[in-house]
Amino acid sequence: MWIMLAGPYSTGNADAETRAARLAALNAAALAVLRLGHVPVIGVNMALPVIAAAGGTPDAYEEVMMPLSLALAERCDACLRLGGPSAGADAEVARFRAAGKPVFFALEEVPGG
Repeated sequence: MWIMLAGPYSTGNADAETRAARLAALNAAALAVLRLGHVPVIGVNMALPVIAAAGGTPDAYEEVMMPLSLALAERCDACLRLGGPSAGADAEVARFRAAGKPVFFALEEVPGG
């Protein structure tokens, strides 16, 4: 399966250090998903280079981050929701649920591929 990992990134006006730690946690979980035999996908990893190309401004972030992440969610087979509160991650989960696709809330719930 292609599994989107959804979790907090910028929630709560997170500073650069917090965002980096959150992304590192998502990437570590992605490695575990890969080792289970799936293709891990993280919307932030796809969006950040595009945001940078658009100037890296707050407006570029708003233009790119969620639209790109939600479009990516449409292409994935399942979602692994990690971490704490996040309106963006919750929007991704809602997209999966609306499509009847599985949403996991712990790595242990993800089946081996």
